[in-house]
Amino acid sequence: MPTHPSRWSRRRLLQVAGGGAAAVTAGAAGWAWIGPGMPLSQVADPALEREAAASGAEQAFLHVIAHADDSLYFMNPALEQSVRSGARSVTVCLTGGESDGRNTAEHGRGDRMPPRDRPAFARARTNGLRAAHAVMATGDPLSPWDVEAISLLPGFQVEIQTLRAAPRNQLVFMELVEARTVSEPRARSLRGLWLGAVDVLPTLRSEGTPVQRTFQYTREEVVESLTALLERVRPTVVRTLDPNAVHAPHQPPPTDDPKLRGFQYYDHQDHISSACFTQAALAAYWGGRPSRPTVVENYIGYEAGVLPNNVDLPTARRKAELLSVYGWADGRDCGDRAGCGDRKVGGSALDGWSRNWTRSTRLRAPGSNSWLRPLKDGRLAAFAVLDGTAVCWAETAPGNGTFSGPHRLGGGLLQGQVHAVSHPGGALQLFVSRTVLPAPNHAHRRELLTALQNGTARNGVPAFGPWESLGTPDAAPLKSLETGFPAAAVGQDGTVHLFARDWRGGIAYRSGAQGGDWSLWRHLEAPTASPGAGGRVPAVVDGLDACVDSEGLVHVVAPSDRAVHHWVSREAGQIPEPTGDTGLPEPGGPLSLVPLGGGEVRLAYRQSTTAQVLLAERRPRPGAWRQSARYEPVGGYGRVALAAVGKPARTVVVAGRDNAGLLRYALSDAGQDTPGRWLTGKVPHSGAAAVGQDTDGRAVLAVLGNDGRLHVVRQRDVGADGAFQEWRAQPAPRGQSGPAKRAG
Repeated sequence: MPTHPSRWSRRRLLQVAGGGAAAVTAGAAGWAWIGPGMPLSQVADPALEREAAASGAEQAFLHVIAHADDSLYFMNPALEQSVRSGARSVTVCLTGGESDGRNTAEHGRGDRMPPRDRPAFARARTNGLRAAHAVMATGDPLSPWDVEAISLLPGFQVEIQTLRAAPRNQLVFMELVEARTVSEPRARSLRGLWLGAVDVLPTLRSEGTPVQRTFQYTREEVVESLTALLERVRPTVVRTLDPNAVHAPHQPPPTDDPKLRGFQYYDHQDHISSACFTQAALAAYWGGRPSRPTVVENYIGYEAGVLPNNVDLPTARRKAELLSVYGWADGRDCGDRAGCGDRKVGGSALDGWSRNWTRSTRLRAPGSNSWLRPLKDGRLAAFAVLDGTAVCWAETAPGNGTFSGPHRLGGGLLQGQVHAVSHPGGALQLFVSRTVLPAPNHAHRRELLTALQNGTARNGVPAFGPWESLGTPDAAPLKSLETGFPAAAVGQDGTVHLFARDWRGGIAYRSGAQGGDWSLWRHLEAPTASPGAGGRVPAVVDGLDACVDSEGLVHVVAPSDRAVHHWVSREAGQIPEPTGDTGLPEPGGPLSLVPLGGGEVRLAYRQSTTAQVLLAERRPRPGAWRQSARYEPVGGYGRVALAAVGKPARTVVVAGRDNAGLLRYALSDAGQDTPGRWLTGKVPHSGAAAVGQDTDGRAVLAVLGNDGRLHVVRQRDVGADGAFQEWRAQPAPRGQSGPAKRAG
């Protein structure tokens, strides 16, 4: 077993790592500290650098995956959009993905079983991933890469590959031993290391790697390695897998090892653990107050295969094409005897056993339909999560479109987007989801937090009281990790109703008078079984929304794996009850709900399989839902923002991501069923868009760009035919101010 020179204090590690690109020599392999310049140990083409500066210099992406194909299955099309953007795009693969060591098709294809060779299979998967990345960047799977061994920590080596024709694209391979099973408890695995079932996890040298020997990583050294990579890439967007996977309905008997006990999940244990390690590394990285902000996106893994398909066929085909390159379906000769791709995937990505993974792209955090809100004086405030902390931008004057910020509002290791609601008197209240990492004095868990506005700071920024924990519907720490993201609505009497998905797949709620004095967690009545569900009560999928209509009735909507479900209160202020089958088409993601006049509510979402945006409405009489509009298909995935604007609010605005990763938005008259014409905002962004209105009733749209900046566009004129001004990017969030304090 090698010595562990990296077991230094964190302070000492940062002192060494911060010393620049110091070269270290060890035998034949070249070691190099990852420096802030690009690319590693070589000079980029000036023409390429100029192009990148024009298209993506303010963006940088870090993708953290467990196995070589994870990003292709679960993060595309966002991965390819990043690779092609001109921005720096780095993917780090934690395990070797060596599996059973047999590079052959599985699942009864009848291929001759080759001998077991794990180092060769790990190399073949590496070759497949770099071929797919080369196709995304250049169109040529054989575009050459420069390969070297580098050091993220003193005394450790990892392999890094740099695409010669587009050197801002890099792959990093740590080659930790994988679990070699989807869910069976294994002490020697990322999960075992995370939970403390083993003290160290070894690496497996892939065939032909420039890394000179195997290494033994402690839990802290995996975290420190990822932190060192974060410090050098300085990403504006970190994409990783899902740390909060949903448990499977049937659980095996508990393991004999108490440290490995837990639930069996839909997802692969390596996926979940890699995301947990990433969260820990992000917490350490953010503790150093990086010079530019970070947005985090967590992508659902195997669970996507049991949910409705949610991307359109062109997107699914492109994902499958890239996976077929990774799977060596073309039989190309890359010059490596270990193999040029992963034959376990081969050409099956669209037609075979893994097809549902290519036909879906789902984020664990469904986004919010309510993060752009008016202040008492008519100015708009926007809320987001940057560096795991809640931040706020506030207009400097009503309607001027200039925002100050971002101003830090506190919180730590927050996930997803902020959900903001307005009280009758104009005060705002924020709701967020927070992860608490394991420590000697507390367990790994999640909780929901709220903060209530208590004034306005001298700089005009809304000031909030301390964050209050609302706990979770399931108090057990392990169950709390599956708590959904918050949606809230404020009744006419000022009572706030908070809703979230619980561990069992139902909806739990708490109510608080004037946003405080909260009730205990209770549960909404379960929805009735949908037609064709065989009597099964459906489990809710995260992505719910809530509102209070003009008559004071509280509405909640939620998607399941089959249908759209709706709850509404019988009388103003009462807790909502299920209304029965809505009869609406199967949803492919989150739902967005807004009230109109006369007790009417409108709903927007993407239909499964097609990703087409639908609009539906429900009026108090006859009290049934009907589909009112179907928008021109533009692809995309995720939440569709929805709002009604104007004075009165009769212009319906929808906004959502398209297949290119850009924002599409459309306006229509609330009294007509004709969908509006799509407009395109050329802002690559993270999370869901927001729609609000200014003091004149003009529509205002906002997105959080992949550069960490707030981007806003406003109508020139009121109404469904009103043209829009130019998009405006607010100042870069460097040198963020501290938390806003109440004036006086």
